[in-house]
Amino acid sequence: MPYVFAVLSVIASYLIGSVSFSIVIGRLLKGIDIRKHGSGNAGATNTLRVLGVGPGVAVFLLDTLKGTAAVALGWWAASGLDGAHAAWVPVLSGLAAVAGHNWPAYFLFRGGKGIATTIGVMAPLAFWPMVISGVAAIAVIAVTRYVSLGSLVMAAALPALAAAFRADPAVIAGAVVIAVLAFVRHRRNIVRLAKGTENRLGGRKKGESHDA
Repeated sequence: MPYVFAVLSVIASYLIGSVSFSIVIGRLLKGIDIRKHGSGNAGATNTLRVLGVGPGVAVFLLDTLKGTAAVALGWWAASGLDGAHAAWVPVLSGLAAVAGHNWPAYFLFRGGKGIATTIGVMAPLAFWPMVISGVAAIAVIAVTRYVSLGSLVMAAALPALAAAFRADPAVIAGAVVIAVLAFVRHRRNIVRLAKGTENRLGGRKKGESHDA
């Protein structure tokens, strides 16, 4: 039965992650599909660009909270398992939430890039690695005004920092997967960064936006 709860936790976490708050808030406030405006990304940065600061902050917080909720659900589901297996349940639940955000079942599998949800997942699993990588991301964004670059720095730093802080192997493995997902979802941003055509935060649009 504990393993059944573990599987159900992962499935439920994917469904939680699939609640794309940028799409929901866009429809509620303006009757629009956020994916058809701005950069077309269903995330907090594009919501900020299209709908303003309040909705953008709300989307960021809600997307973060659904990652944390998935980890909490995983911890609860793992309560009946032994230590070796128990550590994997919150990690897999968190990864499922990120996957749900990126490929939401409710919205034709067209979602965001998972950065806010990643923060919500990693903060309870590896607090200091998340804080340090988050500060590094903010510093990069402040200096360069590239949200995508800051997001990639954060994602790349997470596995190394988790290992440096001797996090559980399951958490380190989860951080590696999260980093891979972040780079895959930001592949177009990486191309634009290389070409020098990526938009800066608060700058005039050159093409597609810079969303995280």
